[in-house]
Amino acid sequence: MGFMEKSVVIQKPIEEVFAQATDFKQSPRIMDAVVEVELLSDGPVKKGYQFKEVREIRGRRVPSVIEVTEYKPGERYSVRSNQQGIDLRYHYAFTQTTEGTKVSFTGELYTEGLRNKLTKPFLQMVIKKEDEDHLDHLKKFIENS
Repeated sequence: MGFMEKSVVIQKPIEEVFAQATDFKQSPRIMDAVVEVELLSDGPVKKGYQFKEVREIRGRRVPSVIEVTEYKPGERYSVRSNQQGIDLRYHYAFTQTTEGTKVSFTGELYTEGLRNKLTKPFLQMVIKKEDEDHLDHLKKFIENS
């Protein structure tokens, strides 16, 4: 079950929105906390594709390797990062509407280890603060491109 859910309608065709959303090199221009992205896989994005993302969180640079776990062009994709017992999964679905492209997002958090389980509510709060509005930023980025 997701602890974070959101959707936006972007006034662009679904093909353009999906292509921009899966251009992970653009993340620093879309997500406030992301300061650097390094592509670890060659070729087009597909299931198993990986990239390294560096975020600035509370004054610290925090790297994580993110893997694409599901990829269906023009329809949906999912990504996952798993480090130090914190398993974060983001799912995106794309639907063409009369107003544009609806992008729906769900974030899931799983924890391992006593410390992470006890601090899960705090972790969710921090992650929400960092990422809750990223679809709004994506909308602005794509519509102004």
